Amino acid sequence: MPELPEVETVRAGLEPHLLHRRLVACQVYQPRLRYPVPADLAVRLYQQTIHQLSRRGKYLLLHCASGTLLFHLGMSGSLRLLRKLEPAGRHDQVDLLLDDGTCLRFHDPRRFGLLLWQPAGQGEHPLLVGLGPEPLSSAFTTEVLARACNTSRQAIKVRLMDSRVVVGVGNIYANEALFVAGIDPRRPAASLTRAELRQLVRAVKQVLRLAIAAGGTTLRDFVDGSGQPGYFSQQLRVYGREDEPCRRCRRPIVQCRLAQRSTYFCPHCQPPLASP
Repeated sequence: MPELPEVETVRAGLEPHLLHRRLVACQVYQPRLRYPVPADLAVRLYQQTIHQLSRRGKYLLLHCASGTLLFHLGMSGSLRLLRKLEPAGRHDQVDLLLDDGTCLRFHDPRRFGLLLWQPAGQGEHPLLVGLGPEPLSSAFTTEVLARACNTSRQAIKVRLMDSRVVVGVGNIYANEALFVAGIDPRRPAASLTRAELRQLVRAVKQVLRLAIAAGGTTLRDFVDGSGQPGYFSQQLRVYGREDEPCRRCRRPIVQCRLAQRSTYFCPHCQPPLASP
């Protein structure tokens, strides 16, 4: 599933081509995505100018005067910018045509993504209400994480992936950040010391910045707005590396499952909490 770095890579790549462009047509090939595509979307978007392209967690937001278009890439979705309109393929779900002749195409083989409209003046879309702070912002601090962990019995990796605690830290980057911070992902969140929480906040920011700089992580389907894969997979320290040698200590990486998600760590570099 595309995570925050992948969505940010798409946003940054598309922004120069979409900003201040006018939407002249919308063609919906498949309205049955995770949520139904609004039946009147083409009417709402007609002649609207895109004045901002932003991201909230894993959501991409196209802001127009009359409202905001929300994209989520789901499990395998992608947004591609086509210089000229090409015949839609089997898994091409929606086309947005721009006034310069280019086309923004939403491709989603599994149809777990979404495309929704939030009219201006109605506040945040319900899917965005209640989301935690952005991990790369100044709002994500040791204090914020400490409040979320102080009394929690959840494993720290599970807590870190809760979008109400911090938004957009998915499975890949939670694994990687915990390795960088030297913290066993299975430890109860409440067991972390202040110093460990501070180190984890730093590790989350570091890992996400490196991933964005590398264009995200392509494990199977992800491509950016120009169709290019992400290269952070070449820098992964633990994720997907079960039984391979740790890049730091050369001992084998271990896999377990936490909250039904594959979890990877080095038992030597990420020691468990010592018994009292």
